[in-house]
Amino acid sequence: MKPAYDLIIFDYDGVVADSELLNNQVLSELLTECGLPTSLDDALSIYMGRRWLDCVPLIEERLGGPCPDHTHGEWTRRCHERAASELQPVAGFLDFLAGRGEGRCIASSSPVSWIEMGLERFGAAASFGGSIFSAAVHVTRGKPHPDLFLHAAAKMGVDPSRALVIEDTPTGVRAGVAAGMTVVGLCAGGHIREGHAQRLQQAGAHHVVGDYRMIGRLLDEGPQP
Repeated sequence: MKPAYDLIIFDYDGVVADSELLNNQVLSELLTECGLPTSLDDALSIYMGRRWLDCVPLIEERLGGPCPDHTHGEWTRRCHERAASELQPVAGFLDFLAGRGEGRCIASSSPVSWIEMGLERFGAAASFGGSIFSAAVHVTRGKPHPDLFLHAAAKMGVDPSRALVIEDTPTGVRAGVAAGMTVVGLCAGGHIREGHAQRLQQAGAHHVVGDYRMIGRLLDEGPQP
């Protein structure tokens, strides 16, 4: 039987790696040190799912001045330092990966080096064969624009209508919907707060699920009329 989709496109932070709390906790601490008091929930609601290039104007608007030059490099350094001992995959991801035969790739706002580090740590690098696409280097416009997902589908040789996107942020969901793909909003990471599923639905997710087993069932059942 032909699979329901030819390609599964995974976001990375919050979908593959349970890293949204780590990333945003570090960012909130760093911005506070720079004179912009920022809580973890502030960081999650304002910056989550966006590439650094798109976070900078948001930071500068709130800061009322230029973002300090060292901020990005220091954020990257601290995140990698903590990830070396703290980073874990999202629950159910590795089992899901082992049980699927569809094409797969990652399309994320994060740098390729960050993604590769996590995949190596989880023992999942070979499963993607280098099919990693980053809004930081591969497209001009990041999420919520559809460019990154369309780029990934083109590079993988798949029609967008035959691709399933797994996303955890409203920003990413909007990008997948705009690309003409089926989008699953996943609420399995440690960063999920009350009302998050509703925000994913409002962003246009075709399905919102709480774990990878539910995605497996959706795929096995096929698209619903």
